[in-house]
Amino acid sequence: MRRFKAGLLRSAPIATGLLLAGCGGGGGGGINSTPTPPSATIPAPTPTPTPTPAPTPAPTPTPTASYDTAEYRATVGAVSMNALAAYRVGATGKGIGVGVIDSGIDLQSQEFGTRVSSASQAVAGNSSIDDEGGHGTAVAFTLAGRRNDAGTHGVAFDSTLIVLRADRPGTCATASKDDEDSGCKFGTDAITRGLDAARTAGAKVVNISLGGSDMPQSLKDAVGRATAAGLVVVIAAGNDGSTNPDPFTNVASEAQGRNQVIIAGSVGAGDGISSFSDRAGTGAAHFLTAVGESVRAPDQTDTAALWSGTSFAAPQISGAVALLAQAFPNLTGAQIVDILFKSARDAGAPGVDSVYGNGVLDLTRAFQPLGTTSVAGSKAVVSTTSNATLSAPMGDATQGELGAVILDGYSRAFAIDLAKTIARRSPDRSLGSALQSRFRNVALAQGGMRVSMTLAPRSNGDVALDRTTLSTTDATSARAIAGMVTQKLGSTLSFGFGFSQGSGALGAQLSGQSEPAFLIANTGSMGFDSSTRASSAIRQSVGEFGFTAGLENGDVLTQRDGALQLRHRWQRSGYTRASLTVDRRFGALATMISVTRMDERDTVLGARFDAALGATRAATWFVDARARLDAGAGWSIGGSMRQGWTQAAVRGGLDGDGLVRTTAFAADIGKDGVFGHDSLGLRIAQPLRVARGGVDLRLPTYFDYSSGTVTDWTTQRLNLAPQGRELDVELRYGLPVFGGGLDTNLFFRRDPGNIAALPNDYGMAMRYSLGF
Repeated sequence: MRRFKAGLLRSAPIATGLLLAGCGGGGGGGINSTPTPPSATIPAPTPTPTPTPAPTPAPTPTPTASYDTAEYRATVGAVSMNALAAYRVGATGKGIGVGVIDSGIDLQSQEFGTRVSSASQAVAGNSSIDDEGGHGTAVAFTLAGRRNDAGTHGVAFDSTLIVLRADRPGTCATASKDDEDSGCKFGTDAITRGLDAARTAGAKVVNISLGGSDMPQSLKDAVGRATAAGLVVVIAAGNDGSTNPDPFTNVASEAQGRNQVIIAGSVGAGDGISSFSDRAGTGAAHFLTAVGESVRAPDQTDTAALWSGTSFAAPQISGAVALLAQAFPNLTGAQIVDILFKSARDAGAPGVDSVYGNGVLDLTRAFQPLGTTSVAGSKAVVSTTSNATLSAPMGDATQGELGAVILDGYSRAFAIDLAKTIARRSPDRSLGSALQSRFRNVALAQGGMRVSMTLAPRSNGDVALDRTTLSTTDATSARAIAGMVTQKLGSTLSFGFGFSQGSGALGAQLSGQSEPAFLIANTGSMGFDSSTRASSAIRQSVGEFGFTAGLENGDVLTQRDGALQLRHRWQRSGYTRASLTVDRRFGALATMISVTRMDERDTVLGARFDAALGATRAATWFVDARARLDAGAGWSIGGSMRQGWTQAAVRGGLDGDGLVRTTAFAADIGKDGVFGHDSLGLRIAQPLRVARGGVDLRLPTYFDYSSGTVTDWTTQRLNLAPQGRELDVELRYGLPVFGGGLDTNLFFRRDPGNIAALPNDYGMAMRYSLGF
């Protein structure tokens, strides 16, 4: 015989009466825990009934913002589990059948309306499902009571109740507060029929707030049939406060359970285990807790009361199952249980423990992606926080919404705005990086050969090749370039190769060109973070013209998220560049024009896009023009301009492409010998910047659970043109001092890194270099 122990504290606005409704044993029924139930020999005061609200029609669906109401906040179980996470995405249990095997429901109550399934039935021989004991009504309300802006509501308030009245006829009607052995009794044969009826009716979850001794095999077989059909079975743990759940729950660990049986323990509103609740013990792997103290619900007379017991923790969990089943119709019962266990709030000892089992029911994480996430319709892995890092040429490029559907580890579909997962590069303070140098420049020349390199000490005392930081004198006289060797082959042909230095610098060395040395307004770089590995160039003079072909390979550097140490800061991916340059002098005017093809393996102009945004790669054509006029009397005027066209190609299973146009320019004027042997120069420059363009991505925007496929794809633009426009102005002055050179630089950067919101960057540097 199954039975429950149902104590309830009736409440008007506040209750003082105590009525023992039901009988003894350690079953899963409700008990009043605070204060301790008085002795059965003490008469209970007559409770003051809560006024029954006037009948009203089912509430009209309201905007999601209205779910956080006074009624919701009074519903202690819903608040504890954060059911708003479900309600705000439209999960209210609508269309989900929930079975309740108990003492029936109050058919006169307005709390269930038309949501009582026609499959409901009395499975123990009673004439109807009309409740005589009150426990079934209270459990059913806790699971599925209506939402009407009064009092409290059930967790899955739009679900369909499959009421399976299983109390032995006459036992609920004879309940006596003076006799613990009187009251509602439930035969295992009736519970068996109830499980089969719930399965036949298509329930997604069955709530059993009953308890007792071990299940007979016939009932275990019924549990097996239910779980085989995909049902989740929730059983109250029991109210003895013992270290193990009620023996009635043992089926959870047996083959019939299929990891679809949840043992429900009780906690208070502060997540502390209830004093009456049985602990997880031997059932820890299947144990989950929810609020089971002072749960407001009506009885069989439609009188509101505060109920306590694991009987009222169980329907909280059953309601959560219904919310997940509606929101994600692809989920199996085992997956729903697994999600509830993995998303539970940890309580007690870390991990699964012997008191709380898997923890406390919490829908916050249950309604967020769990496991590995991917873009629907592809194998592209997606992050919910970071899927791209823009580069300096893209600066503060802003996006509209890039809406897409992603699937989590349970193949649940979630909407995501991928635009919010795109990070901007954090621009460096240019002065610091320009001055942080302990390099030693070494250069030599012999016949037609020139060798130059920069030696940089490592932390272990060894020496490694690195880039050269040139003083003004170095740049205009020796033109020393790190790790480079050039060799003339006759009067018209020369070649060179370099390490840690680009092919453009090699070409400049071969053609005899030079540029004044500016710290910040430097136009010789690629425009984004990179590191050259090796380069080579060959130059052929034909009359007044020079033709230089260059090759270069290296790494694009993108910032890693959260990298705290310099050696872990950069993520590398390869690039190659090939260029053809034509130069000619017209008297005092030196000119140059070049065409460059750059291929990036995993980036677009230095920006990295992960698989969720197409794992985009790019091919870029640059056209550069440069001129420098020696105006006499130490004056020189120079300028350069770059135009670029980048074709981005999307990979990773997502269709798409894009064309991006970039620009850069610089102009300077300088004079040597202003006051003797000194030098003065002024430059204004715009670093490489995306002028317009972006990448068009074909993203999934609708996922059909019935077919398990994406049924709608939308082409959306990933904009790469920034609002900010960096402009650098730099004044330099150098003069010889004490056998060396003293250089002073003043600079101003507007919109650093092409980010309009950043404050302007300005500063001054003084450097002293000494040859030895």
